[in-house]
Amino acid sequence: MTGREADFGASDPLASLPGLWHRAAMSTPVRSHWAWGAADHLPAPTARAALGAQVAGLLGVAPGASREAVVEAEAFVRPGCLEVPDSLRDFCTTDRGVRLRHTYGRSFLDQYRGFLGDFGAAPDLVATPPDEAALQAVLAHARAAGWAVVPWGGGTSVVGGVECAEHQRRAGVVCVDMGRFDQVLALDAHSGLAHLQAGMLGPQVEAALGAHGLTLRHFPQSFEFSTLGGWLATRAGGHFATVYTHIDDLTAGIRMVAGTGAVWESRPLPGSGAGPAPDRWVLGSEGALGIITSAWMRVRPRPPFKGSAGVHFATFEAAVEAARVVAQSGLFPSNCRLLDPMEARLAFVASGAAVLLLGFEAADRPVRDALEAAVALAVAAGGTLPRPPALKEGEGGQREASAASWRQAFLSGPYLQSTLISQGILADTFETACNWSAFAGLDAALRSAVEAAAGGPCVVGCRFTHVYPDGPAPYYTYLTPMAADVPAQWHRIKAAVGAVLVAHGATITHHHAVGRTHRPWYDQERPEPFAAALRAAKAVLDPTHMLNPGVLLD
Repeated sequence: MTGREADFGASDPLASLPGLWHRAAMSTPVRSHWAWGAADHLPAPTARAALGAQVAGLLGVAPGASREAVVEAEAFVRPGCLEVPDSLRDFCTTDRGVRLRHTYGRSFLDQYRGFLGDFGAAPDLVATPPDEAALQAVLAHARAAGWAVVPWGGGTSVVGGVECAEHQRRAGVVCVDMGRFDQVLALDAHSGLAHLQAGMLGPQVEAALGAHGLTLRHFPQSFEFSTLGGWLATRAGGHFATVYTHIDDLTAGIRMVAGTGAVWESRPLPGSGAGPAPDRWVLGSEGALGIITSAWMRVRPRPPFKGSAGVHFATFEAAVEAARVVAQSGLFPSNCRLLDPMEARLAFVASGAAVLLLGFEAADRPVRDALEAAVALAVAAGGTLPRPPALKEGEGGQREASAASWRQAFLSGPYLQSTLISQGILADTFETACNWSAFAGLDAALRSAVEAAAGGPCVVGCRFTHVYPDGPAPYYTYLTPMAADVPAQWHRIKAAVGAVLVAHGATITHHHAVGRTHRPWYDQERPEPFAAALRAAKAVLDPTHMLNPGVLLD
């Protein structure tokens, strides 16, 4: 790091900027046609300019001129090439606005193209089937007509998971929006199981379970706008930093309609040794084998006992060691997020220090002892505790200040990325996982590669989103001024990152899925015999290769 982060001070006018995006969890926002999240939560022009000036100062460059996104009515939408078949007319449309809003996910390049008003990749049709029979009808017509089929949950993919490239479009593209699959089908509170439809958004899941005092406790950053089916199809990472880190851990059984129209359904069992697990084929399948319609999920009582603390470190290296010690202690905190000095500053958590955020929660007992034990380990590794830990019992109490600041910045982060596009700043992230012994070398190589590939001033920050006894899941943020050819600049950085990850034996993605963006490195990461087996499964479940072409397989 260059030390320029010292210019990004919490006393600046935008120190309270995350508060601009505070939102009630159960509101139903109107989403932006191009940017992350709710249309009314992007900052006003003055706030955007102020943020742009702050980041420019951080980079040591002059602020760029603010730009405005092309409004939806003036955007280019590729003319559709299909008509709605009579058999699908009740739940299928060619409407321009609907097609526009089902064009992209929310990667940096998706937002950048949307900002410029380029929706040339729009699907030809959008289907919203109300039930499995209607879904099977869509798939049957697509097979016969030679269409490509793109499943759509919340549209929050950041890896090109919902957009067909030109050579993948075939006779046409139908986007299948699963939003009408939004019901709780059954609840077995005695067993801690809930049968949920795949189109339920995160807030819908929690509201339905909360009425019974239960929770799924899966809170990815995209929680407000992503769906259960999307989480399952992409093996999403959620709230817990240890133990229950992926949606996999919360899944008891899955129901999916394959490309052939056949129904694939596993039993909701606590465990089974009966051969390879069917659910493991569906989790992470990214819509390439079928479309998930429902799942039995493991739920639990809402945790009224919570505690949090922020331990500060003079060096990132000391903080990494503390995170390792805590991860291997057997304490298994619900939160064990490590922020390097840059990430801590961007999140308004600390200035000039690395911070380890620790959290514990439980449904049936106080967490004071566990929290104090984890803090003691972190302090013994060289940390200091600027403020006492915060404890909550029941619904009262407050979060520890560092944890509260980080949480708000975490939820606001995607809006910052959208805002900076209007200020001429390329802001993006990537994530991975590696062994503890490999992290130091990987971290140095990644920072160097990004700064070299950016082609100009660049700052790079790192945080751990999840930690395991054998290694962390580092998540990187980088900021750099946009070059003349922004897509080429972005691809250059992505290629540099991918090359480093492969060379160091790290994964190309810990929880953002493969999509089309990560395919070149995923192909190198997976064993070839497994790739052959996956191709064989594709041939059986989707013999015409119409489902999400280009994802996982060619």
